[in-house]
Amino acid sequence: MSLIYTVLAFALALGPLIVLHELGHYLVARACGVKVLRFSIGMGRVVWSRRFGKDQTEWAISALPLGGYVKMLDSRDPETAPKDDSELDREFTRQSVWRRIAIVAAGPIANFIVAIGLMAALFMHGVEEPSARLRAAPQGSSAQVAGVRGGDTVVAVNGNPVQSWSELRWQIVHATVDKRELRMDLRSPGGGGYAATIPAQRIAQLDVEGDVAKELGLDLWRARARIEKVLPGGAGERAGLQPGDLILRADGKPVEDGMVFTETMRAASGRSVQLDVERGGRVLTVAVTPEKDAASGRGMAKVLLSQPVEMVTVSSGPFEAIAKGAERTWETSVMTIKMIGKMVTGEASWKNVTGPITIADYAGQTARIGLATYLQFIAFISISLGVMNLLPIPVLDGGHLLYYSLEVLTGRPLPARVGEFAQRFGVGLLFMLMALAVFNDLVRLL
Repeated sequence: MSLIYTVLAFALALGPLIVLHELGHYLVARACGVKVLRFSIGMGRVVWSRRFGKDQTEWAISALPLGGYVKMLDSRDPETAPKDDSELDREFTRQSVWRRIAIVAAGPIANFIVAIGLMAALFMHGVEEPSARLRAAPQGSSAQVAGVRGGDTVVAVNGNPVQSWSELRWQIVHATVDKRELRMDLRSPGGGGYAATIPAQRIAQLDVEGDVAKELGLDLWRARARIEKVLPGGAGERAGLQPGDLILRADGKPVEDGMVFTETMRAASGRSVQLDVERGGRVLTVAVTPEKDAASGRGMAKVLLSQPVEMVTVSSGPFEAIAKGAERTWETSVMTIKMIGKMVTGEASWKNVTGPITIADYAGQTARIGLATYLQFIAFISISLGVMNLLPIPVLDGGHLLYYSLEVLTGRPLPARVGEFAQRFGVGLLFMLMALAVFNDLVRLL
């Protein structure tokens, strides 16, 4: 059942994005007067098709669910060449170079527009996220040395306002990729404000593929360890813990927040832990022996804590939401390109290249979390599709845009022999990238 759910979430995420990408090509081609012969979802042999419209365009579903294509009237291919002179003016290669650029660029642009629309809708609706309030930084960590105090909230990073933990992490990743200092403006619960700066030298040492926030000593603020529910038959119930109990100490050591309590229970599998608990104004001592989880081997008290983190609702008006959606789409695109550049130069691992298995897994996970998270994932995939298609690799949209850019500069089209060689090279390179992506997927899976 879980596999079916994951496959459905993957299909619902990727399918519409492919359709909209190809629809971008189709609509602009029609607007430029080019005749479209076939609009296909999938590649290879056509398994279903119907013809519609004045031009009797064939709308098809093909056997291989790997993208799609729009086949236009094109004299370079005997199958799609005009049958008589009356259709020459509707043939793709006879269009001006700027029209051809518009038709090819329309697919990736459609993906960016979809991402902006999804993010704008989420910003307008309001997304509940953990706030940018920070936990006390570990002694000696970069955050602690910079002067970050536990319980304070980050309101801006390098001049960019942040409202939530995800926005804070995003700005930290940005600084890590650019290897520049991290200047955080913080607000204390009492209303006072101050700045804490982590120098660029320290940021340059971070591994962009790791948890950069945690490496700096930055973590989510957690509430005190107050029990909300005691699960039946668990270690907590046997020890006599009750809803409303506030955990003060474990084996004499202070329990500052819920995470400390959780970590203490995980590390004490099968061992008795003496808890000092505040209940009804009195302090009681309770002995809890966490059960060993068969899967992870960690201890579990089987109790649920009250709201573990502080939540905020991030929302905007229509115009602000569209602007923020466009800004987030642009930043994500730039970040993706920077990461690709780092992989090419060897600064980042090629393990970051993911394929359909990993994407399907993430689709299933985000769909289970909730609609907002799933839509954010779809927006990210839409941006990734747009960026990947714009890479200057022959056979991709970016490769064709490179040809047409050279034509604009030189005043003449690329020689047919060069174009043919480039296509073969592009197919080979794309095949290797797909093989690497699938290999990385299988390594992660196994």
